[in-house]
Amino acid sequence: MSNATRPDAFKEMMAAARAAGRPELAHQGRGRPLSPAEDAFADALMEIYGEGTVGEAALADALAARGIIRPSSGTVDWTADTLAAELQAINADLDAAYLENGFGA
Repeated sequence: MSNATRPDAFKEMMAAARAAGRPELAHQGRGRPLSPAEDAFADALMEIYGEGTVGEAALADALAARGIIRPSSGTVDWTADTLAAELQAINADLDAAYLENGFGA
């Protein structure tokens, strides 16, 4: 399936979250640009989700197999726990940046 016809996994997940009672997800924003490592991590996650991979352990295995660097440590030691910690840390940092700077990144 070409990229033009392939469903956008991220958009599908956000639509499902909104349908499940999270309407604020329609207006997400960032208060700072992502770092190159965060961009690479996000791009890899979207590709992996697009392939149908789900679940923390399977996502971590796919990130490790691709050699994706953890933004917080610079290592590729992905596990379900390090994936959860990485997502929480990035989310908290982006939340803080949004509170400080507002939308604009």
